[in-house]
This record gives sequence, C-alpha cells and structure tokens, in this order.
Amino acid sequence: MATLALPRNSDAGRLLRWSGRALVAVTWVSAFIFGAYILAFYAGAVADGQLDRWNRGLEGLHGPGTPLATTGIAVHFAAGGILLLLGPVQLIPALRAQYPAAHRWTGRAYALAALLAGTGGLAFIATRGTIGGRAMDLGFGLYGVLMVVAAVETVRNAVLGRLAAHRAWALRLFALAIGSWLYRMDYAAWFLSMGRVGHTHDFRGAFDRVMLVAFYLPNLLLVELWLRARRGAGRPAVQIAAAMLLAGATLFVTVATGFFTVSYWGPPIVARLPLPM
Repeated sequence: MATLALPRNSDAGRLLRWSGRALVAVTWVSAFIFGAYILAFYAGAVADGQLDRWNRGLEGLHGPGTPLATTGIAVHFAAGGILLLLGPVQLIPALRAQYPAAHRWTGRAYALAALLAGTGGLAFIATRGTIGGRAMDLGFGLYGVLMVVAAVETVRNAVLGRLAAHRAWALRLFALAIGSWLYRMDYAAWFLSMGRVGHTHDFRGAFDRVMLVAFYLPNLLLVELWLRARRGAGRPAVQIAAAMLLAGATLFVTVATGFFTVSYWGPPIVARLPLPM
C-alpha cells in the first residue's frame, strides 16, 4: 500500500513529513476507536439478536421484510470496521520495508474489505434507499462507486508492478475508507460550533445536503495536494502550505474524536468489555 515518506533535503520537506505523520497518528487512534465502536454496537446487536438497535444509530438501517438491504448494510459495517482498523497500518513505511509479505496480505484483506464495504452499501441503497432520499442516494452511491474503483485500481497496479500508481491509488482508497468515520467527525465539529442549524432528523437540511459529498471529496482533494507536494521538493511554499493544512486537519480530528468518544462511541465499547470477576 502507500507510504508517507518524503525527501529529507529541506526544512519544508521535514515539516510536511512530520505534519503528515501527526495526522496519520491521530487518524489511526480515532479510526481505531470508531472501528471498535462499529463492532461493539452493530455486531453486538447481531450477537444479541436485536437488530432493531441499529436504528438508534441512524433511523431506517433495519426494517422487517428487507433481508437483502439488511445483509448489505451488515457487510458494509463489518467491512468498514476492518478498514478502519487495518488502514493506518498500511501507511507505515517500516512495516512495508521490513515485512513485505505481511504488507501484501494485509493489503489484500484491506482491498477486499473496501470492495465489500462499497458493494454492501450500494446494495443497501439499491434495495432500501437512504433516509435522506434521492439526493443522499446519489451522494452515497457515488461514494460507494469510488470506493470500489479505488480498491480495484490499488490491487491492479500492484499486480502490474506499477508501484507509484499503486501507492497513489492506495492513498486515495485510504482517504475514501475513512469517509464514514470522517462523516461523524464533520457532524461533531458542526454540532460543537453551530448546534443543529441546518440539520434535520431526516437528514435533508442545508448542512445535511453539503455533507452528502463533503465527507469524501475533500479527502480526495487533500490526497492530490499531498501527492503534488511530495513532488514539489523545489517549491517549499507549496510544502509549507500543505503542512499547515495537515496540521489544521490534525487539530480538527483531535477535538472531534474527543467529543464523539465521550458522547457516543465510548459507552457501547465499555459495555462490551469483559468485567473483572
């Protein structure tokens, strides 16, 4: 998969490299917590035989008489949890260099999980539809299609030995894979700063409309900026600007993670932990 290594020949390059590492580290912690929440809440509901609890997280996820939609969203959540837990591991250059076989096998599992998450979500949209109606169907449907394309391209370029293209697509896949996590992050930041202005219970408010694509398209733009900054060793201003953007993203993720962990993610995780006798 991808690496965040940069040339070490300038202060701007070092600043960009360390800001990238900081963002990956914070994202890893946050994504791990969210992945654990998905498994604790959604898989826990399956284990308890209470699938109706899914609707507490988001109305309309489970309903009687729609087994294909239920299966699709279950696959989406299970694969999404795997993506969040495995994704940051693939970005560690030392792991790829020292344990290439492990990197390849975890990469295959990661790409397969991405493929399943994308197709599972698309199956749910096609058979049941989203709570936000046609606009949300289209926005989330495009997200699923991009996830599938990125997964296929990541693996295809690796098989063909096109390592530069493989790493670029792996970064794009990672940026998409954290979309469901970032969706929550964006809502946390909005609720903290603006309350619930622009949000409705059926996700058809003004802010909800923006979020139909805002949880994944900006990620892809950030990746493209990163890729171009890595090639801009002779343009320190570009690298510094990219580093500042990454630092701002790191601060945002840190604050939003704290809010969601305390308010939403933490309690279901703690409830599933084995208690000492």
